Amino acid sequence: MIHSEISHYRMASQKLYQENQCSPQEIVHHFGAMQAQDYAMAKWAIGSRCNSSEKEIEEAVNSAKIIRTHILRPTWHFVSADDIYWMLDLSAPQVKRFTASAAKKFGYDEKKLNQTNAAIEKLLTGNNHLTRDEIMQELGIKKTSNEDFLSAAIMMNAELDGLVCNGKMKGKQITYALLEERVLKPKTKLTKEEALAKLARRYFESHGPATVLDFSWWSGFAPTICQKAINAIELQLNATTIDNQTYWFGKDFSSENKFRESVHFLPAFDEILISYKTREASFTGDHQSKTFTNNGIFKPIILENGKVIGIWKRTIKKDHAKIETEFFNETENSKKEILFQAIRSFETYLDTKVVIE
Repeated sequence: MIHSEISHYRMASQKLYQENQCSPQEIVHHFGAMQAQDYAMAKWAIGSRCNSSEKEIEEAVNSAKIIRTHILRPTWHFVSADDIYWMLDLSAPQVKRFTASAAKKFGYDEKKLNQTNAAIEKLLTGNNHLTRDEIMQELGIKKTSNEDFLSAAIMMNAELDGLVCNGKMKGKQITYALLEERVLKPKTKLTKEEALAKLARRYFESHGPATVLDFSWWSGFAPTICQKAINAIELQLNATTIDNQTYWFGKDFSSENKFRESVHFLPAFDEILISYKTREASFTGDHQSKTFTNNGIFKPIILENGKVIGIWKRTIKKDHAKIETEFFNETENSKKEILFQAIRSFETYLDTKVVIE
């Protein structure tokens, strides 16, 4: 393997070649966790890797086959119901440092957060699914710009404590429900070492080839901790060294996964970029600044043969979805027409007409 081939191997490990028919929950389980703060775009991150429609993916979320919660880093992720508890046990303590700091600014220490958790549990018991605004209203917390930060910290803390997760959508509004009323709690727990090893293997099999620093960035754990996890499972992985840098990946790779022609219109914050510390492997020119900002805002990307060649955005209209594109280099109209064929799967996914402008 050479450096220019890394992006092709990542396409295979990230299931962007759609070799097998997978359900939405199987895609999420494969990844371990998929960043999902932009809910609409995060659903397309799943949809671009399987043949499920947006409605089918939303049903998997509504039925708790897929959980949307804060995990790993202090942001939203999709995680499968099978993984939610052990992954929370592993990552919650490190993420809670951020929520504790945010809550303290409003006079909420650990004792007060625990009291608030008890009140939230009482509100949601019996499969009550409430929006954040409804919960805050019941807690007597006013909806102002400052209190909005407080309400976010309160709900994130409740998620990290394993109390709540996403509930069923209420129209276009996201709700919260009690996690244990949605997903049965397992009878056994993994040790921290077992969970870290499991997380590492899941990451490298679904994101590899990747480095220890990539895994550290994605998981939120320090590089030294991540290296120990790799050491524990290195016999279950393959590795290659490029420019004195070790890249780890799954055992099931073959030369057939090396390369194939493909074009993908991928969402903002897609794992193909967001899950790596450095992203040069996905670019052929100096276009990273057009794709994501220094403060962590990622745009939807157009990927050709594993390389980012442009960005796009969608606007949902009454009877169609409008797609606007911006290619980094001058692109002939005839080639654009070929590239645009890749967005046709979006029509099936959304069950609406797509208009390209």
